Amino acid sequence: MKKIITHVKGTRDFYPQQMALRNWLYQQMRQVSESFGYQEYEAPFLESIDLYAAKSGDELVKEQSFVFPDRGGNLIALRPELTLSLARMVAQKQHELVFPLRWWSFGPFWRYERPQKGRTREFFQWNVDLIGVDNPESDAELVAICALFFQKLGLNPQYVRILVNDRRLMEAELLRIGIDAEKKALAFKLIDRSNKLNAVDWEAYALELGFSPQQLKGMITILNDPGLYHQSPELTRFFSTLEILEVEEFVTYDAHIVRGLDYYTGIVFEACDVAEAGRAILGGGHYDNLVADVGGDPLPGVGFAMGDVVLQLVLQKYGRLPEFNQPPVQILVTVFNKDLFTHSIKLSQTLRHAGLQVMHYPEPSKLDKQLKYADRLGIKFALILGPEEVEQNCVILKNLQRNEQRKLPSGELITELKSMLSEL
Repeated sequence: MKKIITHVKGTRDFYPQQMALRNWLYQQMRQVSESFGYQEYEAPFLESIDLYAAKSGDELVKEQSFVFPDRGGNLIALRPELTLSLARMVAQKQHELVFPLRWWSFGPFWRYERPQKGRTREFFQWNVDLIGVDNPESDAELVAICALFFQKLGLNPQYVRILVNDRRLMEAELLRIGIDAEKKALAFKLIDRSNKLNAVDWEAYALELGFSPQQLKGMITILNDPGLYHQSPELTRFFSTLEILEVEEFVTYDAHIVRGLDYYTGIVFEACDVAEAGRAILGGGHYDNLVADVGGDPLPGVGFAMGDVVLQLVLQKYGRLPEFNQPPVQILVTVFNKDLFTHSIKLSQTLRHAGLQVMHYPEPSKLDKQLKYADRLGIKFALILGPEEVEQNCVILKNLQRNEQRKLPSGELITELKSMLSEL
């Protein structure tokens, strides 16, 4: 047997049915984004690794990024995320843009990870950001976009929850229990792993990182306090805004949420599958320094990113994926024989000029074979143009679903087809 070369590990083939799903997700994202006034943009798929090195964290840069040298010896990365590209784009034209910016994007990303269920090396991601405003109401708007998107897809709060915290609140609480600024990053790293390890292993990891038993006890108290957010004026305003936006039922305070990326400075959030704790569907948060870090003037921002792989698994799990078995067209023009081939091509083009989507069979063949082809694709109507029909200036219209056919004058064909298609 001849060996078939397969796709690269961690990537996916998008056959027409999978492509239809991807396009459907894109349309849902577009509708929700634009309903809040966000504009679509795109950034390069290739960026200098230096863009990520300063702010994304060592794990993303050293372990997860696809990096290669170009011919000049510069290290180039296939983009693992988009926020820093956005910051760079804003910095480049900062004095030309109108702020605040509301931008969104959907495109491919790459991370060198071990492929498993819900995780691939190449994936598509929805990114939404609001730049130029520094208040909890703007943070709440981004969370509301997430909630309304889930609502649109039929993922109600019983299936999906958005968990929220504020890194500023956590910094103050960590300082209160004796963890100073020097160990803040380690504490956030520890907290970020609290839902990924069992309690015994997590506590052992904390001691391994150099935290004292007393500090560990204080962190556990902080993480288990569901009302801690009342001490934060920002989170209080944030939750009040969610009530006005009518999405508060989707959102819960959770001190375990700190997000792994180093550039978040304020409110952070993750959406998760309620039935599978720890499986994040999306994540985001507030950042203050990114635009300045890539050379621009200081600008605050808030944004989130959501990959398509886990989202599709969740939609499938809860029966919220639509069927994607639509035929490419509803009309097939058959080819009676080689002498009438050009007549079939001409008829197809006439129908396209009338605004109809139509294909003609690409070669002369037995009529039964052509009709079976249409049936396998789910095409509803076939047009037959034989010598008699050409002579009489008419066409046979065959309804493949009902196995019925009738002869129509050519001048009536377009009107009849549009009428029948409107009833589907």
